[in-house]
Amino acid sequence: MSSAVVTGAARGLGFEIARVLLGRQLDVTLADIDGEAVSSAVDGLGALGGHATAAQLDVCDEAACIALARDVAGRDELSVWVNNAGVLATGASWTHAPEIRNRMFEVNTFGTINGTFAALEQMRRAGRGHIVNVVSLAGLGTPPGETVYAASKHAAISFSLGTLADLRAEGIKDIHISALCPDGIWTPMLYDKLDDPAAAPSFSGTLLQPGEVAAKVADLLDKPKPVLAVPRSRGVFVRLFDAFPGLSSRATRLWLADARRRQKRWKKKLQKQGRV
Repeated sequence: MSSAVVTGAARGLGFEIARVLLGRQLDVTLADIDGEAVSSAVDGLGALGGHATAAQLDVCDEAACIALARDVAGRDELSVWVNNAGVLATGASWTHAPEIRNRMFEVNTFGTINGTFAALEQMRRAGRGHIVNVVSLAGLGTPPGETVYAASKHAAISFSLGTLADLRAEGIKDIHISALCPDGIWTPMLYDKLDDPAAAPSFSGTLLQPGEVAAKVADLLDKPKPVLAVPRSRGVFVRLFDAFPGLSSRATRLWLADARRRQKRWKKKLQKQGRV
């Protein structure tokens, strides 16, 4: 049976991605820095077709990522690796303490790089495989209040597309790398951001549910694409906004005011649903 690894899988989107992959009869290793939480997550999955395993993993540790990939590939062919682990801190770019800035790049950028190289070591031997890097819509735009986060995600998508090009330049056609760029997702990453004005960009469009985005991972496995924005219409909007930096910078205050109104509406809606 083929196997998969999902990082940041103890909760939220990573957990739902693991659920989807189990439903595709893959043996799935749920990896997370919180060993206790990821073990509980595996217990909560039940029998979904494949076999779920928990692994404590700090994606910032390159050696640990390599060791996990080798261990998984030693049991089954490693066919899917999803780099989902991520951290978000909000505020104007100059307000972050150095350790906060560094942490976002360590996890969002270098964690993605470490996982990708660990998976590629095994997939290049097998001659096939698929790496899905969960990037965020912020990786396609320049949201104020989430600037450093977006910068770390821009680096991740550049790395993803460049590494895919490197594979194709070597004539390797059966290893795929996809950057998944979803709009804001109602996960623990945003649970404490409903009253944070700097986080308004995450609420400015469609607030997605983890299961919706996890389903797109399955779509990418069936039909690989280098980049997939979710929803696609928001991807078009963000790219258009980013294509005219002078105009977009002049419109920032108006756009941000609208984003904050939407953030308040989302809070009221979630309160009515009893979800906050």
